[in-house]
Amino acid sequence: MGADPDEETGIHCRLDQLLEERGMTLTRLSELVGLSIVNLSVLKNDRAKAIRFSTLRAICAALDCEVGDLLVTTGE
Repeated sequence: MGADPDEETGIHCRLDQLLEERGMTLTRLSELVGLSIVNLSVLKNDRAKAIRFSTLRAICAALDCEVGDLLVTTGE
């Protein structure tokens, strides 16, 4: 389930797809980046309203990807 349409940001997080492509679980990513599974789930389900650059950098390092691979704009 995505974000509430009234709060649509126009940004989609591809965390689910990247985890699947790498055969990684949310639990393992949580261990690697030091974030709770709950916080990662909020991001994965497009419910995050903000993300720290340090968190973004840690997730991208763990997934060996660029920010643009993780966050994409949606057609509005």
